[in-house]
Amino acid sequence: MSKISRFIIWICSKFTRNEIEQIINGLVDVLQDRNPEVKPKDDFKEKHPNYRNFSVDPLAPLSEPQEPKELFPSKDYKLLLAEYQLKHGKPLSPVKYRSSSPRVPEHTSCACCGAPHCYLYYNDGKKRTQLKCKVCNHLFQLNRRC
Repeated sequence: MSKISRFIIWICSKFTRNEIEQIINGLVDVLQDRNPEVKPKDDFKEKHPNYRNFSVDPLAPLSEPQEPKELFPSKDYKLLLAEYQLKHGKPLSPVKYRSSSPRVPEHTSCACCGAPHCYLYYNDGKKRTQLKCKVCNHLFQLNRRC
């Protein structure tokens, strides 16, 4: 038995028919906002106390348009390979593919440093959309959508 049905039984056992009608009329007045002194319990406000409590900043966050940034700094893969050889004492070897791994197309080069396809590899498994350059560690997509 629910709490409401037990409450109804309790009301019926404690009050007369006229008193129950007065209680019902009083509850109807509360539900129709005719009695401003009594407000029903607002369960939503208890569960979500901070709902719609926000404030707007007086000033806009950006007052001037930002200058467009370069997508990536332009580097030359030949200079990067020479720096690698000076630092490590040996040349940077091209990517070694396993027999089952897909090869990067020969016409592809790094979007950042211009390294040829032998220094590029797929970096996202079977999707084969993201490439990574072994020379400059730049990530880019083979077919960029504009």
